[in-house]
Amino acid sequence: MKKRSHNFEKYNFEIETLRFQNFSIPKFQNLRMFKFITHKSFLVNFLAIVFIVLLLVFAFFSLLGVITKHDEYKKVPSVVGKSYDEAVQILKAANLQATIQDSIYDDTARALQVMRQSPDADATVKSDRTIYLTINRAVPPQVDMPDLRGFSLKSAQLYLQNLGLKIGDTTYVSDIAKNAVKDQKFNGNSISPGTKINMGSHIDLVIGNGVGEAVMSVPDLIGMTVAQARDYLNSSNIELGSIIPGGQVTDLENAYIVKQNPQPYTEIAGETVPNKIRPGQIMDIWISSTPPVKDSTTTLPQ
Repeated sequence: MKKRSHNFEKYNFEIETLRFQNFSIPKFQNLRMFKFITHKSFLVNFLAIVFIVLLLVFAFFSLLGVITKHDEYKKVPSVVGKSYDEAVQILKAANLQATIQDSIYDDTARALQVMRQSPDADATVKSDRTIYLTINRAVPPQVDMPDLRGFSLKSAQLYLQNLGLKIGDTTYVSDIAKNAVKDQKFNGNSISPGTKINMGSHIDLVIGNGVGEAVMSVPDLIGMTVAQARDYLNSSNIELGSIIPGGQVTDLENAYIVKQNPQPYTEIAGETVPNKIRPGQIMDIWISSTPPVKDSTTTLPQ
């Protein structure tokens, strides 16, 4: 009986030992950790670290406005029309920077004059902002002179404008091609296509007046139909001008010509003298639905 009791006590001792090893040691370790955390020196250090971090965060956000110049805004002054040097001084006085973004050429503006600015005048920007300037070139660029001969006056003008050139004086010469460019000149001399010329230069144009140099007798259209007269005048490079009906005319092309201007001849001191006309000139006609009665006794000298 004592032996059994001794074994039972030994068994209980082993269980208690295991219980102590498995449960008592973790509890003891947790207790030590709690005492360490709650120790006065650790709390002081931890609170000091938290305070320093908060202080650094506060200082960063306080200085952020200074670094980025928050709430420091300026109105951009207008420098368009000023010289580049003047613009730089004006912007510098407003705590703004200036830089050249682009250049163009305008012969009506001064060399290095500010033509555009970005941002525009009166825009609100931060201090030390860069203002981009477009200035007028000091030296005009050169372009190739085009060949305008044969162009109409209007087309030549548009072509020159696209190249940055301008029309100077226009003079007219006798030529059947009305308002067509016959010659192009610069400084009084003919200029060949492809010649380098400064942008903004004035080009003088020689234009055809629509009247040829040849002289011919005024054709007699009396008794012709409008269609016949039109064909005849086209073959002689004479233009048909106003068509004036006399009475009711329903078929214009087959109406008869009863009067014309200029007349084919003029009576001078009892002598019949043919009138003259140049190619490109205009004849006006009067028409009727009935043919006129022509004076068969009148003949023109050959």
